[in-house]
Amino acid sequence: MSVCFKKRAVSCLLSALMVLALAAAPARYAYAAEAAEGAVSISAPSAILLEVSTGKVIYEKDADRICAPASITKIMTLLLIFEALDKGKIKLTDEVITSEHARSMGGSQVFLETGELQTVDTLIKCIAVASGNDAAAAMAEHIAGSEEAFVAMMNQKAQELSMTNTRFEDCCGLTDSDDHHTSARDVAIMSRELVKNYPEVYRYTGIWMEDITHTTARGSSVFTLSSTNKLLKQYQWATGLKTGYTGKAKYCLSATARKDDVELIAVIMSAPDSPSRFADAAALLNYGYSVSALYRDDNREKLLPMKVEGGVEETVDLAYDSGFSYLDVEGNDVEMIQKKIELPESVSAPIRAGDSAGEARYFLNGEQIGSVPILFASSVKKARYRDYLGKIIGSFLL
Repeated sequence: MSVCFKKRAVSCLLSALMVLALAAAPARYAYAAEAAEGAVSISAPSAILLEVSTGKVIYEKDADRICAPASITKIMTLLLIFEALDKGKIKLTDEVITSEHARSMGGSQVFLETGELQTVDTLIKCIAVASGNDAAAAMAEHIAGSEEAFVAMMNQKAQELSMTNTRFEDCCGLTDSDDHHTSARDVAIMSRELVKNYPEVYRYTGIWMEDITHTTARGSSVFTLSSTNKLLKQYQWATGLKTGYTGKAKYCLSATARKDDVELIAVIMSAPDSPSRFADAAALLNYGYSVSALYRDDNREKLLPMKVEGGVEETVDLAYDSGFSYLDVEGNDVEMIQKKIELPESVSAPIRAGDSAGEARYFLNGEQIGSVPILFASSVKKARYRDYLGKIIGSFLL
């Protein structure tokens, strides 16, 4: 078991006052939300802050407000790209041909030429670093055959993730259509899905500047990708993720950061100007780190086998379904969290691998804060007459 514990910044008067208020409040989470509203001030009309491993929301401000996402749309595009890589449908070394449609995207671009070949790896950099609309369209066509088919995949994934305020009409966010929309909460959901399942994306979103080479019929030329995420230089723990701007969407940002193994996502929507979105994100991240204490149990210790009644095997191995994380923002000491294993003394065959055997329950201040299923690691068939006979004979011979 490993515990990652972020100590509070006790010098912060506002945080201290909030903790004292929470200690006296019966509805602790509600009061925590009120304290968050008062402890940090941002200019953007819509925002949200959450922790990645638990998904716990630390702060929100009109987080379900419908907004135009601009290039933050590309977070979903990146998510589908990394899913395709994970499933083996594409490889980083694949060469992608730029179509006339991709070349003509306009807006933020890396100036791909029709017929130009670039690897998937390079195009991911173009999307993540320079927010290339042409690169996003090229990858959409490479994966789905057309941008339209890829957008259908984007909307299907949004439904799977319960992004109830989201609908996409393109793969890059260039459109001004009212039917292309999302919310701060939905952006946080897809951002978390991307970074939690594919942390390798940080190898791209953390790039500040890098050269790529265009090779066309006219020869080769170098093009410098420059990050649109100024937070990478302004905030020491920043790791990504994506900026966005159109006249309709105004200034947007999904900012990721990691400090002392605590990973946060701050989403800013419809900020009035570019400096404000970065200042708002930094303020939210600082607030999050000032109040957050993360408890993590990897559940890697070996569990004792369970006795099996009436099976071909006398015992069955057990395994945790997953690790456990808990984020406290209410001033509790997470080192006081207790773990209790609840299992029966034995189980009757037949047993199927993956079925529930019991659970590990976690408690803080006498209240359960979560649990993790404990599963059977293998299957055990029910013993028949010949199995018992075989055991008797084997025991006699021994």
